[in-house]
Parts: sequence; C-alpha cells; structure tokens
Amino acid sequence: MKSILNFIKKEFRQFKRDPKMFGIILIAPVIQLIFLGYAANLDIEKIKLVVFDQDKSSTSRKLVEELTSSGYFVIQDYVNDYKSVTKSLDYNKAIVALVIPNDFEKSLNRKETAKLQAIFDAADGNTASIAAGYLQQIILQFAKNISFQLMQKSGNLIIPVGSISPEIRVWYNPTLKTRNYMVPGIVGLLLSVVTLLLTSLAVVKEKEIGTMEQLIVTPLKPYQIIIGKLVPFILLGFLSIVIVLTAMRIVFDIPVKGSIPFLFLSAFFYILSTLGLGLFVSTISKTQQQAMMIAVFAVMMPMVFLSGFAFPIENMPEIIQYISYIIPLKYFINIIRGVISKGLGFSELWINALVLLIMGIFILVLSSLRFQRRLD
Repeated sequence: MKSILNFIKKEFRQFKRDPKMFGIILIAPVIQLIFLGYAANLDIEKIKLVVFDQDKSSTSRKLVEELTSSGYFVIQDYVNDYKSVTKSLDYNKAIVALVIPNDFEKSLNRKETAKLQAIFDAADGNTASIAAGYLQQIILQFAKNISFQLMQKSGNLIIPVGSISPEIRVWYNPTLKTRNYMVPGIVGLLLSVVTLLLTSLAVVKEKEIGTMEQLIVTPLKPYQIIIGKLVPFILLGFLSIVIVLTAMRIVFDIPVKGSIPFLFLSAFFYILSTLGLGLFVSTISKTQQQAMMIAVFAVMMPMVFLSGFAFPIENMPEIIQYISYIIPLKYFINIIRGVISKGLGFSELWINALVLLIMGIFILVLSSLRFQRRLD
C-alpha cells in the first residue's frame, strides 16, 4: 500500500509539472459545459416567415398580426409572387412562407371554408415540424375567434351547455427548454472526456518519453502500477463532476433534485468503465496522436451517438437499439438525467447502477490483464 501511495504522489507531481493538464481538467470542462449548454439547443423561438398576401384585406392583416404577436414568427418580407416565395426558401431567408388567397375574407364572410397555403423549408425536419405545429395552433385559434365574431354579428350565438377545460401540467421541465434536458447529459459526456482520453494519453506518454521501461524494472508489481495510474484519474474525475455540477447550477440554474450520494456512486461505477477503455486504448497505441484518434473515433463517437445523449434510442433501428445496450454512457445518462431533472434515487435507478458496476468491473479487469501482459 505504501508503494502505491508513493506512486500516486509521483503521478500528481507529474500533473503539477504540466500546467496544461490542470487546464484540461479544471477549466476545459466548465468552458465546454457553457458552450455546449448554449449551443445544444433545439428550441425554436424565432421562425423566419415570408407572407404572400393576395387578399390584402383587414382579416388577412389580422391573421399576420396574430402570427407576429405570438412571439414565434418574425416576418422577413412581404412578397408579390410565387417566384419570390421560392427564392426566399431557396436562399434560407425564411423557414415558412404563408400564402393568403384572393378570396380569403369573402369566403369567411360567406361562411365558406377559407383556404390558406403554408410552404415549409423542411431540409431540417425537426425545425419544420415544430414551426408547422406553432402555425397550426395559431391559425386554429384565429379561426375560432373569427367564427365567434361572425356568430355574434348574425345573432345566432349559441351558448354551450357544458365545455371541457383541460389543465395541462408539465413535469420535470415546466419551461420545455431543451437546455434542461441536454445539460445533464453533457455532464456525463465531459466526465468521459476527462477520464477516458486523459488515461489513454497519460499511459502512452510514459511509453513515448521512455519512463515506462523504468517503471517495469522497479520493484513495483504490475497491479500496483495499474492502481497507481488509475487512482489519480478517479480523483480528478470526481473533481471534474463537482466543478461541472457547480457551474451547471450557477450558469444555467439547474439544481440537482435527487440523491447526490447516489449520483457520485454511479459516477464511480461509470468511471471504472471509462478508465478501463482508456487503459485498453493505451495498450493498442504507440503514440499520443494515435491514442487520441482511437479514443475519439472508435470509442467516444459511438458512445455519444448510441447512448441517447443526442438522439432518442427509441427512434433508432432495432439492431442499433440492441447495440446500445453495451454502451456504458447510456446507463449513466439515464441516471444523471433522472437524478438531476426528476429527483430520482437508488430505488428507481438501481438497475442502471448495477449494469454500470458489472460493465465497469468487466471492462477494467480485461483491460488491466492486457496491460499487465504488456508490462510483463
């Protein structure tokens, strides 16, 4: 144990001599959290709109005012022909074009069905579908108001006997902000970067500068070298979690609603997996550049895409969903989002924690055995 403690002290002295390492561990996660927290935003707040108003009536103007007063739509231009409509959509000047026909107001006054045309730029399907939903809601409400006004004018107003008044309650994310969903996932992503990448790079660095051979000829046993190498990154991983959670609370006002001890315990289980993967990458890499490329493209990218961080797993093909079961980040993101956003704890998320523990031990043991054979 004394040899392991001395080896751990040696590792921290190496970190102290490398200011860039402290910058990566202490400052980079906060900067990445802020940038990703603001950039990873799927909320649609300002939808660019062009209007082709052929009717030019008071009713058509009221409809356009309803759209702009909703806060979702911003008029970019009023056009006079379909050619201009096409040009606006082709050159990304607008996401949606609203075409109001000549007889719009007359059709309403005659109590006939009035038609509208909405043309969407659906190159980004998510944005187009959200914009279509907003537009449909506003037009439906406008239609109800117009019908009520026409009934009042004609004196045929019918008072309903009963009505349905729904009360909608949104749990866990009342403001429906994408940031409240994405930022907790970013915490897991940054923990992966700190532990997996730095572990692989630190071990390969020993090979490059020739100190690994010096470690091999010392009285230290292989398991002592492995423990001495990994323990500092466990401590630094926990330090990164504390810094990132604090920044998340201060910058984005997102508190941890659930059990913090369970969150840190689950983080420890997840760190076992990332350290094992980092150790494995170091055994198959000869240079730090090679280790970086393998860690990013062969490990990190599949973990990000298949963990549910950016894309819902339920929307993936069935075979890809099965592959996601072997991704440790998937289970940790389930835990961290459940604890931070929903206030969940061990009783609700113990299965995810157990899977993380089993995967972490399995990956770390296999990687350590391979690393030990390389030392021998």
